[in-house]
Amino acid sequence: MIVKILRNNGSRFIARQMHSTGTSSKKTSVIRTIGGVVCIGGTTAALAYHWLTRHEVQMAAIGTSAKFASVSRYMAEPITSRQVLDANRNDMKCRMEELVMRIQHDFCRSLEAEEHFGKKFLVDRWERKEGGGGITCVLQDGDVFEKAGVNISVVHGNLPKGAIQQMRSRGKQLAEGELPFFAVGVSAVIHPRNPMIPTIHFNYRYFEVTDSAGQKQWWFGGGTDLTPYYLNERDAEHFHRTLKEACDPHDSTYYPRFKEWCDKYFFIPHRNESRGVGGIFFDDLDGPDAERAFDFVSSCAHSVIPSYLPLVRQHKNDPYGDRHRQWQLLRRGRYVEFNLIYDRGTKFGLYTPGARYESILMSLPLNAKWEYMNIPAKGTEEAAIIEVLQKPKNWLKL
Repeated sequence: MIVKILRNNGSRFIARQMHSTGTSSKKTSVIRTIGGVVCIGGTTAALAYHWLTRHEVQMAAIGTSAKFASVSRYMAEPITSRQVLDANRNDMKCRMEELVMRIQHDFCRSLEAEEHFGKKFLVDRWERKEGGGGITCVLQDGDVFEKAGVNISVVHGNLPKGAIQQMRSRGKQLAEGELPFFAVGVSAVIHPRNPMIPTIHFNYRYFEVTDSAGQKQWWFGGGTDLTPYYLNERDAEHFHRTLKEACDPHDSTYYPRFKEWCDKYFFIPHRNESRGVGGIFFDDLDGPDAERAFDFVSSCAHSVIPSYLPLVRQHKNDPYGDRHRQWQLLRRGRYVEFNLIYDRGTKFGLYTPGARYESILMSLPLNAKWEYMNIPAKGTEEAAIIEVLQKPKNWLKL
């Protein structure tokens, strides 16, 4: 309904407002204001927000200055120089860099707004001598978020052997010899203090590799998933519904396919349980074409805030005791096990020359715990979440 309104009366209202304001700064402020209001609405808000922010990018592109870096606010200076970004506005590498910087900024500011005492993200812009760099944002020891990390990386160089082997193992046909690559992405893991708030992880990325004959391969990957410490079915349903509404306008098969992929990927074989209640996950997405693949990834990335922030607001003041805290620390141990043993992104980062280990390992919680043979008693809240983790559910009853 919201999207329909925007396409009809809403779009005419926006056009009238932009025509009457006259300056590009007022035009973008009108769109941001409407987008902010619509985003309060819930799950379909993700689509409206994506439409509005994408429209803002298009309007900025045809403005008088047409400066790439002026389209959005960032947490720090872009990794690629503003001159290069401005001169290559249609290049997918530059478009993706702009997208991840916008997502990083919007998500960080949204999380900061939930802190009661003004805790802010530490912003660490770093460079990699082999090529590129990144911006790591970490909020640590907040009253709502015990540790929150939101990182972007924009790196290039030659693919290391370990990374080549990893890609070939999943079917990539890569030539022999040096393989220049470019990778850009945003990755976030949020570990809340209150055990009633789930942890969220998301990652969206773009990759290019060029062989010795000049042939270029490209693909997108990513996903968003939720890891609760205690089972709340309404939270899980809201989360999955928001992701489905981000997927459906692009391909109605995406959500069920990528939900199943997520359940399989975020599985801890040695524990025989999933890391959380899933979400979506995909990799090696190189169709139907670059434009539509980018639009899909952008829609998913913009759905993170409406999928997660309502859960934070609902539970950040929930009461909890030491029993809940100890269980949270144990479940965080499972999170560490998956990330260090199985996670594909962690492996790629550690294989890459000049790897920045602090940023790669930002996903690890500030505190975690391991106990010998901790098995929750049947009928407890702790046993309820384990049952779901061992048998993934179809949360939307499709």
